[in-house]
Amino acid sequence: MKRRADNLVVFLGPSLPAEEARRLAPCTVLPPARQGDVWRALSLRPRAIALVDGVFEAQPSVWHHELLAAMEAGVAVFGGGSMGALRAAELAPHGMVGVGRIFEWYRDGAVVDDSEVALLHADAEHGFRPLTVPLVNVRHAAECAAKARVLGREAARALVEAGEAVFYQERTWARVLEGVAPRWSTATRAAWDVWFSRGVEDLKRRDALACLRTAAEWVASGAPAPRGPAQSPSSLVRRRRLVDGVTGVQDGWVSSGRVLASLREAPDAEALAEAGLRRALLAGWARTQGLHVSEAEVAEVEAGWWRQQRVPVARRGAFLARLGLDDRGLRRLCEERALERLVLAHASRLLPDGPSWDEALAAEARLNGRWAEAAREVGEDPTEGVGSGNAAE
Repeated sequence: MKRRADNLVVFLGPSLPAEEARRLAPCTVLPPARQGDVWRALSLRPRAIALVDGVFEAQPSVWHHELLAAMEAGVAVFGGGSMGALRAAELAPHGMVGVGRIFEWYRDGAVVDDSEVALLHADAEHGFRPLTVPLVNVRHAAECAAKARVLGREAARALVEAGEAVFYQERTWARVLEGVAPRWSTATRAAWDVWFSRGVEDLKRRDALACLRTAAEWVASGAPAPRGPAQSPSSLVRRRRLVDGVTGVQDGWVSSGRVLASLREAPDAEALAEAGLRRALLAGWARTQGLHVSEAEVAEVEAGWWRQQRVPVARRGAFLARLGLDDRGLRRLCEERALERLVLAHASRLLPDGPSWDEALAAEARLNGRWAEAAREVGEDPTEGVGSGNAAE
């Protein structure tokens, strides 16, 4: 994944050739989406993502949580044609925009199984060329043939049922027609052959084009970026995103999972983890107590952090990328730090007979040896001493 910003990122495979997509609209075309790919695509800072194709069986499919995270980050997410249609039907209540007939079928419950859009296709080297026929295309062909009065109602239903009976990796038109042959008359098959020879519309391709056009039109409109509702992902999702993310380096990107693995072996790994855990636990405890911080308090923490980094405003995006962060990720960390400060500032009041600031200072200084150092410094300063034995005289 190149390090650059793009207004539109499209996940494509067998539904539409990448070259055709680029001719239709300026976009970055990525292969069919796997789990984690949408999270990684957010590093490109797109205004919109068009999800068309995604993997099904060989690798984990694109996760709902990453699409929700994209929408929460203000990225418009469109889906249609294949996996995109399925995910759009599932996430439409959360703001994902579905496009096309296949999406409508899933949304309305006309089809429910993800195998409806599954097919066998070639690899990236061969342009993800489809090798079998998806069931949605069989359904569409049956509808079109019925409208053209090539097939009657029963013959059209028989065609769809013949398609359903063939495993998606083996579903070719030859196999489907072989399966329906016993249920069609000779006249029906002859009429079909003439009609079919003129070409049958590829519904997945049509919907992929519609999805891409809709996303491109939205980008071109300059409409303000949507903002999805804030999510509260589980610890499993948070860990998965951490491992699946990317971090910017001088020549591109590296896996955040690899960065994390390196940090685990660092001499100060335990100290870093304990500091992070303390902040997260204090912030989490504060939330359970109904405490919150204002936007101004979070902004104050963030401004202070930026002052410490001494990074010019124009370079802040690249700086965050090198930390594996974006604006919203930084804000979450600053909110945690603000909650931590709130708890520490009022520690003596948050528990019955709670600890004072001086007690905490003394306890930590004694544990790490700083108390002894301070005492020695005091003893060496004659203006600070209390005098040996004076109190007993």
